[in-house]
Amino acid sequence: MGPLLAFSRAVDALNTAVGKLADWAVLLSCAISAGNAIVRYGVSYSSNAWLEVQWYLFGAIVMLGASYTLFRNEHVRVDLVYGNLGERARLWVDVFGFIFFMLPAMLLLAWMTWPFFVDSWVRHEGSPNAGGLLRWPVKLLLPVGFVLLCLQGFSELIKRIALLRGIHPTAEVVVEYHRPEQ
Repeated sequence: MGPLLAFSRAVDALNTAVGKLADWAVLLSCAISAGNAIVRYGVSYSSNAWLEVQWYLFGAIVMLGASYTLFRNEHVRVDLVYGNLGERARLWVDVFGFIFFMLPAMLLLAWMTWPFFVDSWVRHEGSPNAGGLLRWPVKLLLPVGFVLLCLQGFSELIKRIALLRGIHPTAEVVVEYHRPEQ
């Protein structure tokens, strides 16, 4: 388990760094939105590029922040069932879910979105809007985000298997369940 746990720690560190980028993308998106509104209404000037940058940042927030959300155990799950289980049963539910649902879905989505990006890259696809941006950078976020989510899912699977075997990973493993605040 040692090499697998080392791999898990490396993935956790990668997705923590990427999650920080997603955090900064939130701030940058808000600043661009506010600046664009001030310029648009203050001096009657607007550019489609600024609107598209906001959309690209929203995509980055979701696609790059998802793996960090999984690392922090703050993703969506079936709370009605999961919340009533003991810790060991929750670990087994997670293992089953990662193996049969999450990992296959993320691999499939990464595989399916790669040609979408490549086509945009090869054609140098640009926005149909005047002053718009290239489209391939935002389309690259899709396969990259799914690969990062897959890596984090594998990391979480490794940590849960270690816990089931009685090995406590040195990395932070969040398995506590907290009901969502409504």
